[in-house]
This record gives sequence, C-alpha cells and structure tokens, in this order.
Amino acid sequence: MPAPLTLHAEVVVVGSGPGGATVARELARNGRRVLLLERGIDHRPASYYGTYLGALIYADRRSLLFTQEGLNIIRPLMVGGATSMYCGCAAPPPPWLADRYGINLSEEVSETVEELEIAPLPPELRGEASTRIAQAAQARGYNFQPQLKFMRPAQGRSFAERCGARCMLGCRCGAKWNAAEWVDEAVAVGADLRTRARVDRVLIEDGRAVGVAGRLAGQPFTAQAETVVLAAGGIGTPRILQASGLREAGLGMAMDTTVMVYGFVRERGIGNEPPMTWSWENADVGYMLSTLIDPWLLYPIITALKGPRYPLTWPRWNHILGVMIKLRDQVSGGVFPDGRISKPLTADDRERLHLAEAVCREILVEAGARPDTIFMTPLRGTHPSATVRLGAMLDSNLQTAVRGLYVCDASAFPEALGRPTVLTIIGLGKRLARHLQQGTGR
Repeated sequence: MPAPLTLHAEVVVVGSGPGGATVARELARNGRRVLLLERGIDHRPASYYGTYLGALIYADRRSLLFTQEGLNIIRPLMVGGATSMYCGCAAPPPPWLADRYGINLSEEVSETVEELEIAPLPPELRGEASTRIAQAAQARGYNFQPQLKFMRPAQGRSFAERCGARCMLGCRCGAKWNAAEWVDEAVAVGADLRTRARVDRVLIEDGRAVGVAGRLAGQPFTAQAETVVLAAGGIGTPRILQASGLREAGLGMAMDTTVMVYGFVRERGIGNEPPMTWSWENADVGYMLSTLIDPWLLYPIITALKGPRYPLTWPRWNHILGVMIKLRDQVSGGVFPDGRISKPLTADDRERLHLAEAVCREILVEAGARPDTIFMTPLRGTHPSATVRLGAMLDSNLQTAVRGLYVCDASAFPEALGRPTVLTIIGLGKRLARHLQQGTGR
C-alpha cells in the first residue's frame, strides 16, 4: 500500500460551494496558500451538465436523498456546490441576523451585488404566465415583486430560448452565476484545488485544528494547515465535526421546507419560463412565495409521491401555473452520526404552511386556474441549514470551540432564513476571509 499523501497549506477549505469558493478566492487573492478540497468533480465541461442525466450523476444518492420523514433533499456534490443546481435567486440577509446575532453583512453584500450585477430580470424575460401570477397576487393584496437574480442574460447563449424550469438542473447557457467561477479565479491566483477529496475528520492537537484527513481519489491523505474552514454544507459539515469529536454538531436543523402548489389553465403555463422571477415574503408569518414549477421529467416523479393519480396530469405540464412555498421552519430533528437525517415539522410549522397554501390557492384562482385542479406537492427540503449554529457552536467570527477551526456555509445559520441563501453565505465568506487576513497581520 502506498504511504498516505500529505499536503501542506496555510488554510484548508473543505467544500467549493458559495462559502468555500468565496473564502478560497478572497484569501488566495491576498497571497495566502490555500488548499481547496472538493468531494465531487467539475461537471461543467461535460455534455450531460444541466440535463436530467446530469442531475442523477452529480446529486447525492442520484437525487434520491430523503429524510426519515420523506422530505426529498437535492444535494449537489460537485465543484460549485449548490449553486450548480439552484434557480439563481438572490436575497439580502434577513434583518434579524444583525439585530439578534450581531452579524452585519451590509458591506459584503453591497460589494457582491455590484460585482455580480445582481438584479431582477428585465420585464420581457420574466415570463408571461409568471407575470400573470404576480399580477393576480397583487390584485389580491400580496405584493409580489421581481426577484433579484444571479443571472446575466446578456452573457448567456440564447437565454430566452434555453431558460426554463430545467435551469435548476444546471445552467447550460452561461447566464447564471456559479460559485465554480470563483473557484476558477482562486485557482488562477494560486489556490490548489483537489477534487474527489472526501474529508472524514479534522485533525486536532491541544485544542487547535492542525489539518484534515480523508481520502483523495480513494487513497488516504492528510492536509496540514494552521487554519481549517469547513464549507461542506448543512449535512456534510456537521458529519465531519461529529467524526472529529464535536458531538453536538448536527443536533437540530432547519430546511426552508418547500412545496409547490399547482393549478391548470388553458393557456401556456410557466414551465418554459425562467424560474422564480417573481416573489413575495410574508415575514410576519414566516414564509416566501415565488413562481416556480418542477422540471418536465421530474414532475411525474415528484407527483407520484403524492398519489398514483397525480402523474396522470403530466401531459398537461405545459399548462400549469405554479407557486412555490418556502417555509421558514423551526429548528428540529438533526443530522446524526449513524447517517440518519430527520426533519419533522413542528405544529407551528404545519399551521403556517396551511395558511400559505390557502394564499396560493387564492392567487392561482385569481390567475385563471380552475379550483378543482389545484393541489399541493409533497414536502421537500431545499436548504439544509442551522446544524452548526451561530451562538451555539460558533462565535461571531464563525469559529468553533476548537481554535483555528471555522465553519462557513448554511450550517452556520442560527435559524432558517426562509429566503434564498446564497448571497448571505457569500457575505459570511467575505467577512470570514477578512477576519482571517486581519488575524495574520496581512
């Protein structure tokens, strides 16, 4: 057997999603020796990227990852992480993050909005049916607004023709920002990217992180560094911490539990329109609504989980109006060392979900859907988070009780955001990178 490979760096970053990519890029730009470890590979050059086959290849358990309660979780394992399979939505951090936890990301978020030109799509690209839903909501007193987007249509190839519900499988036209772009920039200025790197645990000596250990392309390896940043996501990060002796990791989680409410119309529906172009947040009750539908081939699979008669509506997929409910769910369940993932809804969660469903039905009827065609899909988990929470396991600088060991991904959220998470994670990444730079006197 070959001897285990040993790598060396100043900073090891585990995970290349928005948190890991941001930290790696910022530190590498400032001359730090960064080792970026990614469990998956870079699928962007592949012909299957952004297709249904691709989603089966690069999502954990072939897109069939479920909680004990039956919530489907789509967890991309690839360079770019979750930003490879998202709808490109941006939202600023909720005000309570600064008010209750002292985490003010206004500077970092403003900087990111300007750099990535984050803005709503122009009116002509928001979709006729999606806009009809938004207008129906407004007529009923729900203030739907154009959704901020990590999308640059001018940089996409045939954006209007290519972008539809399948956009969430991966962007094939090039208009949607992906954290893999910042990985490319980090590598260009010296960061060492290693893919197929499965990190099992953090190496700890005398209460301080000194590196990580795992398997690289199937072979044992260790990476030695003075700073370790875990950015493996709301499921991956707590599992690494548990294996490293931090047993409280993973106790409780949030999920931004999500469902779609569908109704049928004679006109063309929203399936071939850009996803989530309009949205509205009910901050008082704790949910967000947006225009969205499942991609064509996933629709019968998802609806089959509800009952045998629902996939029979598949031939009418292009005549569906859809409103997504993203629930700001309470922390419950958890990610456990034996591999279990549990995310039960609390009684309060179920009550608020019921209220949101009633609003969706009202909007869809106003938009022209027949009341007898309206139904709600099974629950799914879109943002595994709050498993290594600020204020519990992390201090205000995202450091754990182990010196030199930090967390920068959705697992750090103290509560569910109930809104798109990527911009908040980027803000946390920039804030952490600046803290690490100041800590070295650079």
